[in-house]
Amino acid sequence: MAREFAPSVVTANDLALGDVVYLAADGGWTRLIGEAELITQEARAQRRLAFAEAQSEAVIGAYLAEARPGPDGPEPARLRERFRSAGPSNRFHGKQRDLAHA
Repeated sequence: MAREFAPSVVTANDLALGDVVYLAADGGWTRLIGEAELITQEARAQRRLAFAEAQSEAVIGAYLAEARPGPDGPEPARLRERFRSAGPSNRFHGKQRDLAHA
């Protein structure tokens, strides 16, 4: 049985830097999940995913990640995505270095 659609964001990895990125409503990519477009309709989610997958010169491995509304924009709904949104775990660099909240 297929899972029921849940609100989601489109996520991928930046091809040049390897960073986790999220698709924003304007079609650009952001490193912050709070700036991502929270998609609540399955048909739109599929269109946005196809849009992301077509950007093979910029990102790789695009997929839909469950998210929920938060006070500062979308928040990860699952542990895997909370881990990915926080940045690298092997040392203090990337998002952990750049963002005060990390």
